[in-house]
Amino acid sequence: METKIEEISSTKMHGGYNKRYKHFSPTLACSMTFHIYFPPQPSSSSDSHKFPVLYWLSGLTCTDENFIAKSGAQRAASKEGIALIAPDTSPRGLNVEGESDSWDFGVGAGFYLNAAQEKWKNWRMYDYVVKELPELLKENFSQLDTSCASISGHSMGGHGALTIYLKNLDKYKSVSAFAPIVNPTNCPWGQKAFTNYLGENKADWEEYDATSLISKVHDLSATILIDQGGDDKFLHDQLMPNKFEEACRKVNAPLLLRLQPGYDHSYFFIATFIDDHISHHAQALKL
Repeated sequence: METKIEEISSTKMHGGYNKRYKHFSPTLACSMTFHIYFPPQPSSSSDSHKFPVLYWLSGLTCTDENFIAKSGAQRAASKEGIALIAPDTSPRGLNVEGESDSWDFGVGAGFYLNAAQEKWKNWRMYDYVVKELPELLKENFSQLDTSCASISGHSMGGHGALTIYLKNLDKYKSVSAFAPIVNPTNCPWGQKAFTNYLGENKADWEEYDATSLISKVHDLSATILIDQGGDDKFLHDQLMPNKFEEACRKVNAPLLLRLQPGYDHSYFFIATFIDDHISHHAQALKL
């Protein structure tokens, strides 16, 4: 799959570089942007050194820029020698009727699934993240070891990280999430998105619901790390981490769920605990 990519910005940080790229996505039928943070090359290594990768999936209304600008993850990524990959959250510029009518559906709200409804047929962020983007990285960046990957995310992106991981245990070494939507079939955000993208069949919804998927996974070895702010205004109505915790307990899936008192849903919360998540993934990626 030959896809030309264009570098559109580059900024040095913690010895490495934040670089933003643009390319045409055949999966989504539109131009897409993504960020890579390249850590500095180890002084003891040759130019052929390859970095493991950590994918970060952002939440509702976000682009590929939020995490790179706000999380402060680059410091720990530089120290651990991990490249950060931050894609966008949906297709853009397709001008589908209603795509920008609400902040929690359509543009900026791809939910990391493959839409089944004809109107939203280009909303295939699952295939973009799992298939197209890794292949694109492999073809264009010899310094990345795309076969050694982990995945993380926030809110809608936490939902994406958990579901993608649980459906592709052979592709990712570990997963973590901040304030993820763990049971979208039972919360307003998920019900709105799934009804419009997938249709009315609840069995189809369960294929993109971490609480449903974990019940089908056995012998999970890597611990799932989740941080949740105790003062998150979405905690009880949209996020419901207790549902996922209960499902994990039933199948003895290793879960470290940390309720962090006083923290909200923002990037201030993410920036506070991101180093723990980078360390969590570094341990898995270097085994």
